[in-house]
Amino acid sequence: MLNQRLQQKLSIKLSPQQILLMKLLQIPTVGIEQRIKQEIEENPALDVDSNDGERDNDAEDYDDYDDDEKMSKEDEFDLDDYLQEEDVPYYKLNTNNYSPDDKHKDIPFSSGISFHELLNEQLGLHILDDNNYQIGLYIIGNIDDSGYLQRSIDSIVDDLAFTQNINTNKESVLKVLEIIQEFDPSGVGARNLQECLLIQLNRKMNDNPRESLQLAFKIIKRFFN
Repeated sequence: MLNQRLQQKLSIKLSPQQILLMKLLQIPTVGIEQRIKQEIEENPALDVDSNDGERDNDAEDYDDYDDDEKMSKEDEFDLDDYLQEEDVPYYKLNTNNYSPDDKHKDIPFSSGISFHELLNEQLGLHILDDNNYQIGLYIIGNIDDSGYLQRSIDSIVDDLAFTQNINTNKESVLKVLEIIQEFDPSGVGARNLQECLLIQLNRKMNDNPRESLQLAFKIIKRFFN
């Protein structure tokens, strides 16, 4: 009984040229020379190029010079050979996410300054001697990102003496601190929340001395817990 069925079969067949090439690759160098001589003797259509020997000798004599010339030629190249306008299609140089009617607006780039840089700029606007200016810089350096001065005045006096070689006292540091507490943002340089609120209320009272602000100032100063 005969049955018909469909079957897929994958096979590889080598051409005679491929078989001959594989055989030549397996022959050592000495064997290849002998095989070439044998083919020349058996096949009268083959002939030996007499210039091959001269070319080999010339190549051996000028190997060093050729290597230098090749290296120099490899280093020298023309950029126009690689970047030719006709080789790059026009559609690859454009994007399709906008139409010709769209208006292109340049967005200006703004680089902001840090919180401590802002305080240092305001310190430079005040007329201070070199000693008080260095004290102000050191106080600003001890202000955290929330605007509070976490280090005590006595510790700042000691730090200035040991690290900056500046001999000062507590009263001088407090005077410079009062100048810094006038900077923007309002309340900067305060040592606690109560002092921060008093600084902000005092600034509002200078701009508009209302009774409600004066009452708020007394409540924060006398009864703040």
